[in-house]
Amino acid sequence: MSIARICSRAACHRPAVSTLTYVYADSTCVLGPLATYAEPHCYDLCADHADRLTAPNGWEVIRLAPDPAAAGPSNDDLEALANAVREAARPLPPARPGQPAPGAPVEVARRGHLRMLRDPDDTPGHDNKEQA
Repeated sequence: MSIARICSRAACHRPAVSTLTYVYADSTCVLGPLATYAEPHCYDLCADHADRLTAPNGWEVIRLAPDPAAAGPSNDDLEALANAVREAARPLPPARPGQPAPGAPVEVARRGHLRMLRDPDDTPGHDNKEQA
């Protein structure tokens, strides 16, 4: 089974390369690069169907060309990755027996397989919002 997204058009099994979104309030169709995630109200199109796209009468089509420079990893991506690796590699202080590790979420309730966790930075009775 392939995880690649395919064209949304009926009977088309080619790989999707563009995402089509309708903006009803502006009577506009926006055709852009393939979205990172499949959205319920967007349509993924193959190159052939994207090229032949026409809009209903009175509607405008906006074609967003992908930026070739943005397609590859950027310096910001590399820096974010390095920061994530540093954060994951930082050792946590040892926990006292019977106490959760510092920075670990605390379970406050459970229903079936779902758990409600409290942010470790929140203390009971303390409001994190600034006082005006």
